[in-house]
Amino acid sequence: MVTLPAQGCLRNLSLPRPWLHSLRRTASVASASLPDPLTEDPPREATASSSKPASSSYFPKKNQTLELECLSLAFKGKGVCKVADSGFVVMCDRALPGERFIGRVTRRKGNYAEVAKVKTIDPHWDIVEAPCEYASYCGGCKTQNLLYEAQLRAKEQQVYELIVHVGRFSNKDLELHNIMKPIVPCDVQYHYRNKMEFSFGSQRWVPKELLGEKLNGTDNYALGLHAPGFFDKVLNVNNCLLQSDPANKVLDTLQECWRDPELGLSPYDVHSHAGFLKHLMLRSGRDVATGRPELMVNFVTSSYKPELLKPLVDKVSSFPEVASIVNNVNTSIGNTSVGEEEYTLYGKPTITEMLRGLSFQISANSFFQTNTRQAEVLYKLIEECVGLKGDGSEIILDLFCGTGTIGLTLARRVKHVYGYEVVPQAISDASVNAGLNGICNTTFIQGDLNKIDENFGRDFPKPDVVISDPNRPGMHMKLIKFLMKLKASRIVYVSCNPATCARDLDYLCHGVADLKIKGCYELKSVQPVDMFPHTPHIECVCLLELR
Repeated sequence: MVTLPAQGCLRNLSLPRPWLHSLRRTASVASASLPDPLTEDPPREATASSSKPASSSYFPKKNQTLELECLSLAFKGKGVCKVADSGFVVMCDRALPGERFIGRVTRRKGNYAEVAKVKTIDPHWDIVEAPCEYASYCGGCKTQNLLYEAQLRAKEQQVYELIVHVGRFSNKDLELHNIMKPIVPCDVQYHYRNKMEFSFGSQRWVPKELLGEKLNGTDNYALGLHAPGFFDKVLNVNNCLLQSDPANKVLDTLQECWRDPELGLSPYDVHSHAGFLKHLMLRSGRDVATGRPELMVNFVTSSYKPELLKPLVDKVSSFPEVASIVNNVNTSIGNTSVGEEEYTLYGKPTITEMLRGLSFQISANSFFQTNTRQAEVLYKLIEECVGLKGDGSEIILDLFCGTGTIGLTLARRVKHVYGYEVVPQAISDASVNAGLNGICNTTFIQGDLNKIDENFGRDFPKPDVVISDPNRPGMHMKLIKFLMKLKASRIVYVSCNPATCARDLDYLCHGVADLKIKGCYELKSVQPVDMFPHTPHIECVCLLELR
């Protein structure tokens, strides 16, 4: 059996990666936007492991069962596996390195296929017992049964391969200049999330072995998380190991009472669009004065009927940690948790949290880093990359600034921070948080960075440092062209998607030949950060300097 390399030599691992071809996107003049490359099919070409023309038997057919071995983890936490007799590469959800199993082909995508696991023959390397009772079914923590150190190695390897294959940075340069940094682990692997969103559903998801048991009436109701692959079925959850203990107490209390027929409450049905309760959102913070936990309970409903919620409000308001109970009313047929109207049912409309010595006011729909403790680590790394001189002379341009947390943590040591964000409520929250902390040298502007024109940049002086923290699709080509023209001395790129991050680093450093754009930056460091243990998500902080 192949053994998993130690962290120090892991980057020399060379495995067939046909899925990586789909991540290398060539820009074209006709492209109006740059969609997430993870959604694209790979080109139809032979795999690296095949030196001969592939026979028809080489390609597995749909519904065919195969004996497989998982070699490593790829994007989204899927296992990269090889067919035992042919070496054909397949991807499998919930397959972990070293595991041998039987899989059924669900679909073919060019030069690789996707399979569903049927039966495990030999368990994976670094196996541990998952502490969560829902780990086998819930899609939230797919790698709970993988040793945490092995999770870190896999994530670090994923980032490295994407930087090499998608970003087109050579192994030699990365090693020679010490550009790739070891991943920063998360000290707390459970109870780290300050926000969890649960769904009410009229159809409870149950494991296959229990499908024969018929559920009637309220027994079929569920409050929990959507089962993977089902938009209309909810896995009932009484306790989530990712959220705080006070949040779990509230969740458990609500589970005990909300189905009571005497209360007249019904979950929203995504098919008939009938029902009252849509979502339960729980947010955790801290009282700034005392440091004690604060909890916000947000009921998302299809209409405003506070009398129906009153029994639930009375129950959860008895917990000392509950400082706010709000009701977001979403009358649309969509299942979003953001309401058109918001009402405060108990306590105050917001809670607070501390980050890097600042106080932040958090409303029901505010964006805030989900792992507060690890955000302290992340923001310290960002500050180190910014490289402040200490004389307070710098101008900072904070792109995709959200509620302004990154810019505000730097503001007291710079001349001015200019933040841009598309969400109006986030801009409002950023201004409120600046005032809350007595910070006057910030300007937050609402605008869509995917739709900038030749006038963009006239609202601020040339910045010394640009911080860009885009969402998963990465930066639009219009913004990349602007940054090339702007030529700030430093860019700190903060990414939640290493695939689109690698693509954008390629554009900024190597240029875009089809658009006759020359790269003008040099990649100095790539720092992976594990913000969310037991999940496939990876954060990266990258430093680029003007050549």
